Amino acid sequence: MNNLCVAHRGFSGIAPENTRAAIQMAMDEPFVHWMEIDVQLTQDGVPVVIHDFSVDRTTTGRGKVKDLTWQEIRRMDAGEWKGRQFRGEQVPSLDEVLQLVKGRLKLNIELKTSGDMYPGLEEAVLERVHAHRMLPDVVLTSFEPKALIKAKELDPEVNTGLIIDAHPRNLLSRLKQMKCSFLSIGYSHLDAAFASDLVKNGITPMAWTVDDAKSMRSLARMNPAIMICTNRPDTWGQIFIHKIAPKVPFWRRKWRF
Repeated sequence: MNNLCVAHRGFSGIAPENTRAAIQMAMDEPFVHWMEIDVQLTQDGVPVVIHDFSVDRTTTGRGKVKDLTWQEIRRMDAGEWKGRQFRGEQVPSLDEVLQLVKGRLKLNIELKTSGDMYPGLEEAVLERVHAHRMLPDVVLTSFEPKALIKAKELDPEVNTGLIIDAHPRNLLSRLKQMKCSFLSIGYSHLDAAFASDLVKNGITPMAWTVDDAKSMRSLARMNPAIMICTNRPDTWGQIFIHKIAPKVPFWRRKWRF
C-alpha cells in the first residue's frame, strides 16, 4: 500500500499517547502497519515508552523519567489526563509493547535522549528488540546523531533514521555518512524533489505529524513512498481507502487488551 500510515504514539488523537489503549486502538485499524513510539530509561535501567523527559504532562506523577524507578513510574496513572474512560492506563515498558505488537505492527522506536542523558539506552533497546526477534520489524530513530551512530556500532544490521525538523542542504550526505536508511522529517520541510532523491538513495522518508486531509493528500502527490505519521489514523483511512466514518465514535469503541 502506498503512503503507509504510521500511528504516532499509537492512536494518540483519541487515546492517551504511548499507552496500551492507544496501541490497541491503532492495531484495531487493519490499514495501520506501522507505529511510532518513544523510549527512555528509568533510573534502574528499564526501557519505558513515554515521550516527555518528565512524567508531569501525561501521568499523575511528577519528576524526570531518568530519576524515577520502574516501579515508581508503574504506579502512576497515564490515562486519566486524556479522559475518565482511560483511567488506570499505565506507562508500558518496551518489552510489553514489543510483545503486544509482534507479528502485527512494525515499529519506529525513537531513542528519546539528548547528549549523554541516557548512557546505555541503545544497548538496552537493542537487547529487548533482539529478545523478541523483531530486528527486521524495527527502525531506531533519534534527533541525536550520536545515538544512531552508537546503535549502528552495536549492531550494523539495525535500521536507523535521523529525526529532523529542518532541511539543511547537506542532509542527504549526512544521512549517507551515518548509514541511515530512514528519515523522519517535519512534513513542511519535504518536497517532491527531495523525496525522490531520498528514495533513489535507498532512504525511506516519513513525514510527521500530519493530521489534516489536505496535507496528507499533498504528501501523497509528492511520492507514494512517503510514510505518513499521524495522530489520526482514521483520517488517513478515510482518504486512502475511502473508509466510511463509523457510526459509533472511536472513543466509545471497545478494544481488546
